[in-house]
Amino acid sequence: MKNTWSPASWRSLPATQLPEYSDKAELERVQATLRGYAPLVLADQARRLKRALAGVANGYGFLLQGGDCAESFADFSANNIRDTFCILLQMAVVLTFGAACPVVKVGRLAGQFAKPRSQQTEIRDGQELESYRGDIINGSEFDAAARRPKAERMLTAYRQASETLALLRKFAQGGFAGLHQVHRWNLDFVAGSPQSQRYRELADRITDTLEFMAACGLTSETTPQIREIEFFTSHEALLLPYEESLTRMDAESGEWYDGSADMLWIGDRTRQPDGAHVEFARGVNNPIGVKCGPRLAPDELIQLLDILNPDNDPGRVTLITRMGADHVEQELPPLIRRVQHEGRTVIWSCDPMHANTVRSKAGYKTRNFDRILIEVHKFFAAHASEGTHAGGIHIEMTGQNVTECVGGAHAITEERLGDRYHTLCDPRLNASQGLELAFLIAEALKEERSRSTQYQVGSQMFKISSQ
Repeated sequence: MKNTWSPASWRSLPATQLPEYSDKAELERVQATLRGYAPLVLADQARRLKRALAGVANGYGFLLQGGDCAESFADFSANNIRDTFCILLQMAVVLTFGAACPVVKVGRLAGQFAKPRSQQTEIRDGQELESYRGDIINGSEFDAAARRPKAERMLTAYRQASETLALLRKFAQGGFAGLHQVHRWNLDFVAGSPQSQRYRELADRITDTLEFMAACGLTSETTPQIREIEFFTSHEALLLPYEESLTRMDAESGEWYDGSADMLWIGDRTRQPDGAHVEFARGVNNPIGVKCGPRLAPDELIQLLDILNPDNDPGRVTLITRMGADHVEQELPPLIRRVQHEGRTVIWSCDPMHANTVRSKAGYKTRNFDRILIEVHKFFAAHASEGTHAGGIHIEMTGQNVTECVGGAHAITEERLGDRYHTLCDPRLNASQGLELAFLIAEALKEERSRSTQYQVGSQMFKISSQ
């Protein structure tokens, strides 16, 4: 079936969540321009990520995937990117050092511009306009001109993604992400929280370890892993005209890759097996995520895996569950059992954000941090019960000092949501809440490790269960 695929073959199938562009000529011009641009990421980067994810799929490692709900043209700045990168680094260090396992770091950055919406239109004061669908499609301002989809926005998104990637590569490879900088990543507004103190203590231990290693001859000059990291990018492959325009055939392998990001995912609203988004994703060789909500049946999940990963290639598919705290115990185990019964190799990742969204009394969309923690707890418990690896976390978060999710160590209340509520779509964790979550996950991973012993022979990883 893959021989019948092309970057445009999705166009013959039903498509949901796509905008209707009134100016078709402009759309064609924009797509032609994008086809002439260089890909934002190269095929080799996607292959490296897939190899790293294969280790996670086989039970060795953890996927940390996080970043903005929807990137904004107006809020783009080097400082905002740096601060989000900082909290991801902190979370990765907590997981790596605290749980003693490799962490694959993937940002929701440099392309997360489009958002699916539950309602096509929005009504305010009796006026009905198209819903805001992310800056790559239309504007957030509530007026008819801003809400009209404009294809030219794709060019702005490409340019901002390119600049974001340049900054991320500089941070990741230029020394900023080196372990000797571990104390520098602490953001000022997190200071004073219990998580900040725990992080400082962990950072002190890392510094002592680095000094010991240096005495043994292992320094940043001799060991590149001490001074730099691999950091990958991802976004939801929602706006298919944009994704199609950046898809290229790799000259080395002859395979197709979407050059807009290292990893892509299909949303819970667009994962129809006979739909356009699944058709597009099956033909590109990037790692693919699939959001799995509580209505996903085991039979349909296996059908999706048949389409997206017919060769059962480790690292190809990440199943991102978003069940809601009240549904995990009932809905997740049947999916795990069916995937295990069919012998499929996947990464199981938890999105504890999207199914725990509520409205505050004042009308703010928010998420209760306790509910997020409950879903994570139940996710790990389900995998412990089934004897499978809880392999990742997928969160909407920011390095900005926002008050969008209630709860956490700083005890954000509903009354305080308006203090610094800046999101254009969904509420995000701030850095303090992200650190708190990372420490919880590190403890859960320690418990999982205590139930099994892993050892490596050559390139092969083996696991001995203690149960």
